[in-house]
Amino acid sequence: MTVPVTPLASALAQIQSMAAQAAGNDAPGAAGASGAATAGGFAAALKASVDKISDDQKSAVNESQAFELGASNVSLNDVMVDMQKANIGFQFGLQVRNKLVSAYTDLMQISV
Repeated sequence: MTVPVTPLASALAQIQSMAAQAAGNDAPGAAGASGAATAGGFAAALKASVDKISDDQKSAVNESQAFELGASNVSLNDVMVDMQKANIGFQFGLQVRNKLVSAYTDLMQISV
C-alpha cells in the first residue's frame, strides 16, 4: 500500500493560493469584503486540516484495534503505514500551530 501525499500537497496549495489572494488584495480599496472572505477561507482551510488530522488518527487507531482483534483484512504493514501517516499529519499540524502562534506573538509586539 502506498501512502498518498495529496493531503499535504493540498494543504500547501491552499496556503499558497491564500497567500496569492492576500497579495492581490493589497491594492488600495481592495480591503473591503474580500478581506473578510479571505479570513473565512483561511479559517475554513485550517478547520478542514485539523479535521483531516483527527480523522487520520481515528482511522489509524481503529485499524490498529482491528489488527489486535485478529481481523483478516488488516495487515501489520497497513497498520504501521497508517500510524505513521497520522503521526506525520499531527507533526505537520503542530508545526503550523507553532508558526501561527509565533506570527501572532510578533504582531502583538508590533502593535504595542
